[in-house]
Amino acid sequence: MNNRLFVVIPCYNEEAVLPETSKRIREKMEALIKSGKIAADSRVVLVDDGSKDHTWELIHGLHKQNSLFSGVKLSRNRGHQNALLAGLAASKDLADMTISMDADLQDDINAVDAMVDKYLEGCDVVYGVRSSRKKDTFFKRFTAEGFYKLTRSLGGEVVFNHADYRLLSRRALEGLMQYGESNLFLRGIVPMVGFKSDIVTYERGERFAGESKYPLKKMLAFAVEGITSLSAKPMRMILSCGIVMIILAVVLLIITIVQWIMGQTPFNWKIVTISVWGVGGMILTSLGIVGEYVGKIYLETKKRPRFIIESFVHED
Repeated sequence: MNNRLFVVIPCYNEEAVLPETSKRIREKMEALIKSGKIAADSRVVLVDDGSKDHTWELIHGLHKQNSLFSGVKLSRNRGHQNALLAGLAASKDLADMTISMDADLQDDINAVDAMVDKYLEGCDVVYGVRSSRKKDTFFKRFTAEGFYKLTRSLGGEVVFNHADYRLLSRRALEGLMQYGESNLFLRGIVPMVGFKSDIVTYERGERFAGESKYPLKKMLAFAVEGITSLSAKPMRMILSCGIVMIILAVVLLIITIVQWIMGQTPFNWKIVTISVWGVGGMILTSLGIVGEYVGKIYLETKKRPRFIIESFVHED
């Protein structure tokens, strides 16, 4: 079995952590090569996602020092998912298997060994899954687990507590590249590819240096992107809510008529105001949800490129 491994690492303003990341991944790759699990011409692909600091200069320097490191520079910032896809696309025809991971060293690099072992046993997709969320704050844990449960309940195929730490064989990666949507949510699309898969659990650590690239605002936007990219159920829920509101309106109308016939005052102005506000809020919310889908259709019809590679430094 061919075993040329490419490790793809998206980087955005990672000059603080990149020296340590490159050191640890180099040591891991050299150990795997020495053990014979991966080929000697395996590579690490560092993708600069339009960084504003010296990330690309560091990547270019690493490539000059050691041919183990390759670099992909995007023409501008395109976001984590597109940067990851760019690195995978650049590796598709060169690697027998790829592993994607973040640059912040929170993903346990030692899980790479188990992933490679699963690949050698015949798995095409190996998911890195967090064994626990004890180190997360209550809010982070509650919202993250809630996202996975909500996405699943809406029909999205996601692996619980899995982010973007995964191994893909060449044929799995080729299958992934056939998905051409602009609104990309890899952790929901990869399970759709199929093939034999397995999981490897690991303990997620603290960020080694630098700042998180996913503050609350970005996390919420990412969650909305994921749910609306994978499922149309939210729009069906709007239809169900609309039907329920119509039924309630008919019931209230009947009650009002009965009270009027009996000489009672049907409703006071407060009840009417609350009803108007409630229905108005539902309408605006419904329009917002529908707008998310319409906006995605609008972007998909434009067929804009998901990323543009400015330069790719690599040695065979």
